[in-house]
Amino acid sequence: MATVCAIIIFLAMFGVIIRGRVERHIPALVGGALVLIVVFGICMHSMDAIIETLNFKSIFTSQFWVPGHHAEESATGINWATIIFIAGMMLMVEGMGDAGFFRWLCLKLAQIVNYKIIPLFISFMIMSAVLSMFIDSITVILFLAAVSVELAKILKFDPVPIILAEIFMSNVGGSATMSGDPPNIIIGTGLGYTFFDFLTNTGLIAFVSGIVLLLYFYLVCRKELKASEANRPTDIVYPNPSEAITNKLYFIVSCIIFFICVVLLVTHAQTGLSVASIGVIAAILSVIASVIIESPKKALSIIKRLDYTTILFFIGLFVVVGGLEQTGVLEYIAKFIEKISGGSLIPMIIIILWVSAIASAFVDNIPFAATMVPVIKGLATSDPMLRTLAWTLAIGTDIGGNGTPIGASANVVGTSIAAREGHPISWKKYCSVAAPATILTLLIATIMLIVRYAI
Repeated sequence: MATVCAIIIFLAMFGVIIRGRVERHIPALVGGALVLIVVFGICMHSMDAIIETLNFKSIFTSQFWVPGHHAEESATGINWATIIFIAGMMLMVEGMGDAGFFRWLCLKLAQIVNYKIIPLFISFMIMSAVLSMFIDSITVILFLAAVSVELAKILKFDPVPIILAEIFMSNVGGSATMSGDPPNIIIGTGLGYTFFDFLTNTGLIAFVSGIVLLLYFYLVCRKELKASEANRPTDIVYPNPSEAITNKLYFIVSCIIFFICVVLLVTHAQTGLSVASIGVIAAILSVIASVIIESPKKALSIIKRLDYTTILFFIGLFVVVGGLEQTGVLEYIAKFIEKISGGSLIPMIIIILWVSAIASAFVDNIPFAATMVPVIKGLATSDPMLRTLAWTLAIGTDIGGNGTPIGASANVVGTSIAAREGHPISWKKYCSVAAPATILTLLIATIMLIVRYAI
């Protein structure tokens, strides 16, 4: 009975999220509450299952904050390391946005390429990928798309191709590191992998794919871009990048905080700090900087603007997935995949990569990743095999989200900004450009994963 209830709650939550008529944190929290009350309480009569799933005790252990040079222990239920890290980085990014960092960077890059449309197109693609390696892709697209529309108005070109390319490259760049995309954070903290682990594995696939995609988007969009360049007005007044900086000292300090966090992320396997600790450091430094340089009111404003709905979504989601884990559903899924793959690594790579990608093109890749982490743990018979399946899952969920306008949060944000500014992007327009690029990237990933890890 508990198993049936856990499955029904999970499917109902997923269905409501897919329909998109209410904010996704609401079905996640309702689902989480139902799992705790109905599945663990009424059906299982298990206080231990509730305690394990809520997982509060992990926060009060030294291993949670400073695991040393050993991998962080993965735990069932709520992954508080993921939640704390994301919250801390959100606070840091809010401070950087207030200081004008993102708008200054975009305008400065446009100035460097002399506002020429094709170099601008290529450089913004690269910047989207690089920034998304360290900062949430939603934030990257929020600023990049807005500045792209602003420059399109000045230079008289259609911003749709550049926004589409930025969206795609942000998801590709996000797949390169542990901090780049929420699914990677879930996988990394859940399995105890480091920033460098991702960079040397998924990062290599992202790099190769990124080079191919630069060429792909250039070939697809070159005629339209060249026509826009030829028709560009000669009497243009270009924006001054320095005007984006609201407070020079605050801007400099925000850049220093960002640099410190990047260094801590890259070296956290050497320093022994957990990602939760790094998230707290990012939050504390950002709040202190805003209080001292700006005002306590500014710090309060940053804290208020924190995306609490996303944090609540993660909490509810982890509880619902914990229900599937405690009732043995995920173990059954793992055994089913093992059976159809014959226990062979190559079929497992193909199944997990393409199923993850197809699912993530139509449903939120965050709950899918959270659901699949325990599954791949059940599938793996050795540590090298688990690592291979982890990189496969990360690439599948990150890249698959590029396939449709609703596949990833960055897609929704980018297309919404374009529509708001009078440049609506239809499903047909989006998919005609992004779907072939997604398939191309997945083919590259399939070959690289099999050649590097399975042969």
